[in-house]
Amino acid sequence: MIKELIIDSTPNGATIALLQDKQLVELHKEHINNNYTVGDIYLGRIKKIMPGLNAAFVDVGYEKDAFLHYLDLGPQVQSLLKLTKQVKSGGYQAKLLDNFKLEADINKSGKISEVLTKGQLIPVQIAKEPISTKGPRLSSDISIAGRYVVLCPFSEAISISKKIKSNTERNRLRKIIESIKPKHFGVIIRTVSEGKGVAEMQKDLLDLITKWETFITRLPSTEPAKKVLGEIDRTSTILRDLLNKDFQHIYVNETSIFEEVKSYVHDISPEMENIVRLHKHKDPIFEHYGIEKQIKGAFGKTVNLAGGAYLVIEHTEALHVIDVNSGNRTANKENQEENAFQVNKEAAREIARQLRLRDMGGIVVIDFIDMHKPTNRKDLFDYLRTEMSHDRAKHTILPPSKFGLVQITRQRVRPEMNIVTSEVCPTCHGTGAIRPTILLMDDIENNFNYILVEQNEKNITLAVHPYIEAYIKKGLITRQMKWYFKYSQWIKVKSNPNYQITEFHFFNTKDEEIKL
Repeated sequence: MIKELIIDSTPNGATIALLQDKQLVELHKEHINNNYTVGDIYLGRIKKIMPGLNAAFVDVGYEKDAFLHYLDLGPQVQSLLKLTKQVKSGGYQAKLLDNFKLEADINKSGKISEVLTKGQLIPVQIAKEPISTKGPRLSSDISIAGRYVVLCPFSEAISISKKIKSNTERNRLRKIIESIKPKHFGVIIRTVSEGKGVAEMQKDLLDLITKWETFITRLPSTEPAKKVLGEIDRTSTILRDLLNKDFQHIYVNETSIFEEVKSYVHDISPEMENIVRLHKHKDPIFEHYGIEKQIKGAFGKTVNLAGGAYLVIEHTEALHVIDVNSGNRTANKENQEENAFQVNKEAAREIARQLRLRDMGGIVVIDFIDMHKPTNRKDLFDYLRTEMSHDRAKHTILPPSKFGLVQITRQRVRPEMNIVTSEVCPTCHGTGAIRPTILLMDDIENNFNYILVEQNEKNITLAVHPYIEAYIKKGLITRQMKWYFKYSQWIKVKSNPNYQITEFHFFNTKDEEIKL
């Protein structure tokens, strides 16, 4: 599997496209000064305790108070509160936790009113970005993620990714971390650590410890509801989590971003620095690599599949519904069961891609084409699970019911990616009504009077639909010739097959459109 990352930088931010075997599978938008990103740490102030919800509403500077549930406090929240109070008052000067006395873990089934009080200050981490009308979802179980490990303060535990199967490798990694981790810090060893040496693991851990020291240094001067420590930008996050030998190219269209990405790749994986390329082609970067076309085809209510089948995707506040239709597919007419199975497999592959591409979260219900054989339903379920295994978001898939329905729950930490693919009709401008076609030539000539006579433009070009071009140029004495006699200058006429039948535009000698 070949992976490529295409980064389109604009003054308002960046759009990041992840391609697998030239197919768009993830699309991320990153805005400049984007606050409340997953992983950011804020100094929150408790605004309201809600005993009925066993939760609290916290002011982190967002227009709506953020939500902090008791189960998201973390077992060592008392140690966090104690450290915060001591650091803010100047009673604790050290940056690490070697001399800090940890408090006892809180009761898992306790009440939030026993831990927090109104007006109290508490560092919190963004667990879910603001979505729709809801504020951010918070956690006070703070962790700082790196490329190979995750640093967890107020803990001594060393956890290892379950995807690392080898006991020998698990023991090796555990011994490395035990020898270098600081006191009162837990560590989660990530899957990409497999096979890595002591130097790489130590460098990553030291980088995270430096971030923790930055957090402790900034905490005394940070005002309530302000950010204390920010997560790295979305581009670096993707590279941190995904960069491996499968990546072939990273293309960037802006010099400063190119230098930043190249520097970051050099830091985390020096041998891959040369895959970062600066896009110098005159065409826009997304258009040059065919991403714009893929975006237009992949977003929207209807998604067409290669075999003639199609998906209909509907979104509601509570869930997403995907309907699979066989369309005009005619293969295997004699065997409807096999035909349905093949269409469903093709749809499952595209659905797994759509969930990643649109970042759809919450509950997803898929209405596959009915299949009667239990073996086919099981094979479809296994195939969907395999396709979904590439998805980084946590998800659960239930087997197909006898009605062909599959239910998926998928982690939702950011607003869904929503791109409007329909365009306003250039002829009616969205009104649904157009000028009578019999008046088209009158409209064009009225604009000639304005452009040539009043504005005194020279050597203009009229662009029209090919049918209209043929009409203008037909006959012995063409309309083009009549215009020459009337306006004393030759008006070029060119056709554009992308135009609507009554659409026309004027261009000057620099090929710039003349705005009317």
